[in-house]
Amino acid sequence: MSKPQKVVVVGAGPVGSLAALYSAQRGYEVHIYELRSDLRDPSTVPLNFTKSINLALSERGINAMRHSGSSKLLDHVFSTTLPMEGRMIHTKGSKGELEEEPQSYDIHGRTVFAVDRADLNGRMLDILEEAPNVTFHFNHKLLTADFKKCVAYFENRGPDQTDPGSTVNVDFDFMMGADGAHSAARNQLMRFVRMDYQQQYIDTLWCEFQIQAKEVKPDNSMGRFRISPNHLHIWPGGKFMFIAIPCSDGSFTCTLFLPAAEFALLELNPTGLPGFFDQNFPGVTELIPPDKLMDSFDTNPHLPLITIKCTPYHYSSSVVLLGDAAHAMVPFYGQGMNAGLEDVRMLFSIIDKYAEKDFENTDHDSVAHQRASALEEYSELRTPDAHAINDLALQNYEEMRAGVLSPTYRFRKWLEESLSAHFPSLGWHTKYSRVSFSNERYSEVVAKSERQGRILTRGVITTLFSPVLIAGMTVVWKYGRGGILNGAAKNLVGLFGIRRG
Repeated sequence: MSKPQKVVVVGAGPVGSLAALYSAQRGYEVHIYELRSDLRDPSTVPLNFTKSINLALSERGINAMRHSGSSKLLDHVFSTTLPMEGRMIHTKGSKGELEEEPQSYDIHGRTVFAVDRADLNGRMLDILEEAPNVTFHFNHKLLTADFKKCVAYFENRGPDQTDPGSTVNVDFDFMMGADGAHSAARNQLMRFVRMDYQQQYIDTLWCEFQIQAKEVKPDNSMGRFRISPNHLHIWPGGKFMFIAIPCSDGSFTCTLFLPAAEFALLELNPTGLPGFFDQNFPGVTELIPPDKLMDSFDTNPHLPLITIKCTPYHYSSSVVLLGDAAHAMVPFYGQGMNAGLEDVRMLFSIIDKYAEKDFENTDHDSVAHQRASALEEYSELRTPDAHAINDLALQNYEEMRAGVLSPTYRFRKWLEESLSAHFPSLGWHTKYSRVSFSNERYSEVVAKSERQGRILTRGVITTLFSPVLIAGMTVVWKYGRGGILNGAAKNLVGLFGIRRG
């Protein structure tokens, strides 16, 4: 080939950065166009004027970075992450005492990792900056694109982004749109394909708060954390919840998820906020002083949560959507970024497959034909998986704000983890472990989980008609001395309302 393919990446967030890195490793001429200023500059204002919800990095995202071709990307990213071994559920006991209940993510001890979005993004950009074939274009807004002629028009807005700047004409061979839920690349793609598009705002807003780190001696870094640094903390409220995710500096980024009507009531009477927290989120006002709580509520925006499904993700050989631009989701499964990073790995694995099939033809037209076939396969393969994780994320909100306290939820979790640990040949795993600790397709995870659910349902129905078994399990629970059998009995008889005598 006389000259390398010119790739334009719209969006310099984690997904766009990884897409640029994969492209650079393949020798392409890579240009990254980002609406904001350099994201590593502390003065750069995020698009929604807040730090945004901290991220949970899990196997899919890690695996995508592992295959990036950069030998030091993972080490650079992991240097400031914190392992989270599970959830910590905060409630109030029958006598009004504060209670904490840890719920592990995985019976095998695997963890997800808390990571600051801005820090992760900056570290990925640091790696990219070392590549000689990558050029950054910050403060550039995509205005329009012609995907038949492979030309795009960007507005160079300047660092202050206050006045319209000059228009820049950019030609390209391949564009990757990774510019978020309100994607300009997706809007342009809609002009060229008959895109099925579905957008939904759920009846929940979110607002950010902060638990400050303790002041401790430099040699006592773990003593900076006011609560466990190795858990995602949840205060379930039934129809709403409050969460806290640890940061490497000892603080916690916290998020209140609340129906819009409830937000409106609190906005009318912000002085009632501490009382609302004391009633619904016990112990929080001991971690965040009431004046700081009210200040954050007043200062930080109350933002919506959106879920987006669309298909196809591409047009011919010239453009493809990745990450939130293709499938924005609510944050309740911690998979938004991980799914986006996985998009990149899957896209390039398919592109590489078609290139290997016809490796002798490297002229421009042949490469474009290979890529067109690859993008079509990518859209067909990825759409059902993206739709599946979007649905799972919505469902997990109910689990986090209410289900974690349900005896039925706890029993199924205990039973599935027991089967996974003690009978590995069955291939039984919880849905969460399949999503977070494997690289199985999301659609396959849903299918396997539904199959396991049907098996468990049949088992429970059979048990309902086995009074001798129930009586025996009740005796084991009442008079047993621990062990798997006693645990099984406790969960089983709990389902039928039997109480210890």
